[in-house]
Amino acid sequence: MSALELLALFVAGIGAGTINAVVGSGTLITFPTLLALGVPPVTANMSNSLGLVPGSIAGAIGYRQELVGQRRRVLRLLAFSTTGGVIGAVLLLLLPPGAFEAVVPVLILLGITLVVFQPRLSRAVAARAERRAAPADRPDDDGGLGIGAWWVPVAVLGTGVYGGYFGAAQGVLLMGILGIGIAEGLQRLNGIKNVLVAVVNAIAGLLFVLVAELGDLGPDAEVDWQLVAVIAVGAVIGGFLGAAVGRRLPPLVLRGIIVTVGLVAVVVILAG
Repeated sequence: MSALELLALFVAGIGAGTINAVVGSGTLITFPTLLALGVPPVTANMSNSLGLVPGSIAGAIGYRQELVGQRRRVLRLLAFSTTGGVIGAVLLLLLPPGAFEAVVPVLILLGITLVVFQPRLSRAVAARAERRAAPADRPDDDGGLGIGAWWVPVAVLGTGVYGGYFGAAQGVLLMGILGIGIAEGLQRLNGIKNVLVAVVNAIAGLLFVLVAELGDLGPDAEVDWQLVAVIAVGAVIGGFLGAAVGRRLPPLVLRGIIVTVGLVAVVVILAG
C-alpha cells in the first residue's frame, strides 16, 4: 500500500475515532475506506475491528470525569455487554452472510427513535418509579444496583450481541437504551457507552484473530497489522479529539448528532 493510501486510511481513522467518542458508527468511515483501497472484506473487517479499539479506549479516557462515581454501574453493565459481544462474534462466524444484517437498519432506527423520545420516556419511567415509592432521582427496579430499570441489562446484552456481530451504530442503540433506563445526564451515559463499546469491539477483534490464526476463515483471511496500526494511531487522536468536543456539547445538540449519524448509518447500509 502506498504512502498516500496509508495517509487516507490514517485520516479515516481520525474521523472514525472522533465519531465513535461522540456517538458511534466510526466503522462506517474506516471499513469502506479499506474496501476502496482494495483490502479483502474479511481482512478489512478484522483489521478494522482491532484498529478502532485503541480509539474507543481513548474516548473512554477522555470521558473519565463523567465516569467518576460510576465504577460499580460500569462493571455490572460490562458483564452483560461482554457476554453479548462474545455471542455476537460467534454468530458472525457461524451464520451465513446476511442472516443478521437484514435487521440492522431496523435496529438502528429503533435506537434513533429511543434517542429522540428519550426525554419524554425518561419522565414516564421516573413518574412510574415515583408512583411505586422509588427514589425520585433513581427510577430503578434493580434493588439499588445503579444499572437502571430491570430491562436495561437485558437490552445491553442484546446490544452487545449486535456490536459483536456488526458493530456500526452500536453507540446509537446504547445511548437510546441507557438514556431511557438510567436516571443520569447524557454526557455521563456517553462515558459509559464508550467503555462498553471499547470492550465489545476488543472481544470481537481478538476472537476474529484467534479464528483466523487457526485457519477456520480460509487461507486468505488474516489480520493486516500495518493497517491495524495506521487505523489505531488515527483513532486514538480522534478519540481524544471527539471526547474534548463531545463533552462540551449541550444535551440537545448531542442528541441531534446521534440522530443524524444514525440516519446516515442506515442510508449507507441500505445503499451497500
